[in-house]
Amino acid sequence: MHALRGLDLAVAQGTVCGLLGPNGAGKTTAVRLLTTLLHPDAGSARVAGHDLLREPAAVRRRIGVTGQDTSVDGDLTGRQNLRLFARLHRVRDASARADELLERFGLAEAADRPASGYSGGMRRRLDLAASLVRRPDVLFLDEPTTGLDPASRNRIWDTVRHLTEEGTTVVLTTQYLEEADQLADTIALVDRGRVAHTGSPPELKALIGAYAEVVVTDADVMVKAAGVLDRLTGAEPALDRDRKAVGAVTRDPTLTLPRLVRELDSAGVPLLDASIRPPTLDDVFLRLTGSKELVA
Repeated sequence: MHALRGLDLAVAQGTVCGLLGPNGAGKTTAVRLLTTLLHPDAGSARVAGHDLLREPAAVRRRIGVTGQDTSVDGDLTGRQNLRLFARLHRVRDASARADELLERFGLAEAADRPASGYSGGMRRRLDLAASLVRRPDVLFLDEPTTGLDPASRNRIWDTVRHLTEEGTTVVLTTQYLEEADQLADTIALVDRGRVAHTGSPPELKALIGAYAEVVVTDADVMVKAAGVLDRLTGAEPALDRDRKAVGAVTRDPTLTLPRLVRELDSAGVPLLDASIRPPTLDDVFLRLTGSKELVA
């Protein structure tokens, strides 16, 4: 039984690579291997220019990791947490580096309060700050915004963008496809222990085409609407009986909204709504992995 088999991945410096895939695809195993938390049975990898097998200590000195669970000590203040991490990593002038990160992450006013009293977003920002105390070349983020409110999530996104502008390479796993769409320069769809597809969000979306959807007035005509979409798109339509909606992916550029409405009208399908929209990463994920579930 192999968790990973033939996984091939290259990430350019100063970019964000999003690892997406269904449950059990091998993403977490890949991250644990690349951060030296697991030892591979075979294969090779280089992280920040260092061989993972021959130079694991050098790899650890060049990376930062923010996991799903916060690593900060709730009994310590924000300032004490960052000073502790800086000293553990033998950062020169740990106090100055802690103060710099507290200011950067908007935590200066709460710096001398125990971290146990921080909100979820503040603790997440403190955790991310802790992973940056020694200015890593490669930063691994494992679901960095899970459970955060939109304002806190946007602040993390801005921080990630700023890091890549400074030259940091980011490897991101996330359960939010919108997050991957916003942040990732490239996305690697991992399936059954290998990279099944890779490309920028626009490149991956172009692989599957647009999404046509109609909402009908009566559930009894959904099958008839599905037949029209099947004929026009050549793809198996998906039925959402609660919304009385029928949708299908189309790569036919000649399928316009007026044509879709005319064909449905000719077939005697009464409509409430109709649309043809560009694909989302949700569509890409479901189509290219054949999965109904995303677990990062």
